[in-house]
Amino acid sequence: MSIPLFDEVEPLSGCVCEECARQRLADSVTRDTGTGCTTTAATRVMVVAAAAGTAIGGGAGAVAAATAPSAATGSMLGHALLAAPAPAPLHLTRDQILDRAQRWVDAEVPYSMSAYWSDGYRQDCSGFISMAWGLGTNAWTGSLPDYGTRIDRDDLLPGDILLFHNQANPEKGSHAVIFDGWDGSGHSLYTAMEQTQPHTRAQTTPMAYWTNSDKYVAYRYKYLDSGTGSPGSGGTGAQGNPGTPGSTGTTGSNAYPGTAAFGPGANNADVTRLGTMLMTRGARPYYIVGPGPLWGDADRSATSAFQRAQGWTGSDADGLPGPTTWGYLVEGTGKNIAAGTPTTRPVGGSTAPRYPGAASFRRGQSNDHVLTLGRRLVAKGFGKSYRVGPSRTWGEADRRAVEAFQRAQGWSGRDADGYPGPETWRRLFL
Repeated sequence: MSIPLFDEVEPLSGCVCEECARQRLADSVTRDTGTGCTTTAATRVMVVAAAAGTAIGGGAGAVAAATAPSAATGSMLGHALLAAPAPAPLHLTRDQILDRAQRWVDAEVPYSMSAYWSDGYRQDCSGFISMAWGLGTNAWTGSLPDYGTRIDRDDLLPGDILLFHNQANPEKGSHAVIFDGWDGSGHSLYTAMEQTQPHTRAQTTPMAYWTNSDKYVAYRYKYLDSGTGSPGSGGTGAQGNPGTPGSTGTTGSNAYPGTAAFGPGANNADVTRLGTMLMTRGARPYYIVGPGPLWGDADRSATSAFQRAQGWTGSDADGLPGPTTWGYLVEGTGKNIAAGTPTTRPVGGSTAPRYPGAASFRRGQSNDHVLTLGRRLVAKGFGKSYRVGPSRTWGEADRRAVEAFQRAQGWSGRDADGYPGPETWRRLFL
């Protein structure tokens, strides 16, 4: 049986909860004459309840008319509002969640509580998170917690969310954002990826949000995939103590990915997973902008600190994870990095990420280096040029922010052209 579209829904009563909205939709199905949708009905649809919890304050009502979506969107609408079984949520890595979210940021998807984007997801804050998490249905702020596990704010990692659902009146202030890393070491600023007026954005945001800050709750996606590196050959790097339990590593998705996955030039999901695991073991202070796929000195310093915490020295604490180090991290064994461990003991001479080259910062370039640069500029107090916050795409706001930083160093002329060279990069990360 095809999913019907409705050209009329009974007005909402005083209750705006999703269950009541579903019941009213079900009631309208029973009034169907069985003759199928008319042309008029096929061109209009009512979006109920799910939108009610996603206004950022003083928004539209709980029922809003919308142009009928495409076939793909219509299917998604059916999953969201009817009792038809929804597809199973996707199992995604943190990188995949952020990549999905970045597509909307790059496309500047317009905010709407009733419209649906080409991928079938509703263009409001909870629709954005439903898309990024790959739920296969349009959740609302009242149902998003069903797909997450509550965590402490200090445990936030990229891909987690911050959610405020106003149970008393979902239309007043309810909102949700995706956490995309801390800006600075104080945990007072972070990069929020969000769907809001006028369109999707990534912006430096005070913890937890501009309004109702104390009411936001942190959640981690229940179906998070920790990432799967290809099983390694059991290389020789950073073995730790070969006789220590856990030195054989693990099997399946936890298998040691091999020495080639780590070190200068490495750029893969295993590096992100390493950093994420290290952060849960006390290495958060080593990361200026959070773990990522590009290997850097922060990864090596954090790995070395974890190895030293096990009592290892010399080549066993060289900052390059071998099977033992990896095994301890994936199994949750061994000792954590002690609080207060100095983060200024670099392995290799500098705690700054390696300068990626001038070609990374040119018009049309989109990469993690641009995002790292922008976040650092904001953390150093040079973020005034960002209207909506740093992103992975190089733009005029980045150039002006770099220029302001360069002029603060006393440079002028070609030395303050807004394009970061090695010395600008080094000073930014001092």
